[in-house]
Amino acid sequence: PKRVKYFGDYELQEEIARGGMGVVFKARQVSLNRPVALKMILKGELANEADVQRFRDEAEAAANLDHPHIVPIYEIGEHDGQQYFSMKLIGPGQRRADLGVKETVRIMILTARAVHHAHQRGILHRDLKPGNILFDENGEPHVADFGLAKRVGGDSGMTRSGAIVGTPSYMAPEQARAEKVLTTAVDVYS
Repeated sequence: PKRVKYFGDYELQEEIARGGMGVVFKARQVSLNRPVALKMILKGELANEADVQRFRDEAEAAANLDHPHIVPIYEIGEHDGQQYFSMKLIGPGQRRADLGVKETVRIMILTARAVHHAHQRGILHRDLKPGNILFDENGEPHVADFGLAKRVGGDSGMTRSGAIVGTPSYMAPEQARAEKVLTTAVDVYS
């Protein structure tokens, strides 16, 4: 029989994503009996202070964005020294290669409006790419993974000075040059 794994108030069901910063599990929040996505910092107890701060900044940046096409954050916390946040579980969406022009444009408009919502609140995503646009069961897009989020025009301390962050094939030239002051143009480029 499969052993059930608990992480605080969450019953872990399966790993659904892994990136440079964290790992995401499909889970059930026991107290509210609801499905969630639970993201934990990848290094766990070995994470340094900067890793923990960047992880918390991601959660806080996304938690303050209330938009129907941005994945909502439910809870930010720490359990047994492990940083985590829970968010709405999106999916399993269908990704189709045969989308027509009209549907592709509709998805781009909804995604652009969600990113614009973040920009209006002073948040740059800095890692927009197809993998960070999740589709729900109705085919609606949701912007996810604010792991590289940064305040517009500010040095939030989320990344080291001179560090190149993002996904190279979607990165704006000024982001690739690790310029300190970035604008909303980096997300538009992506």
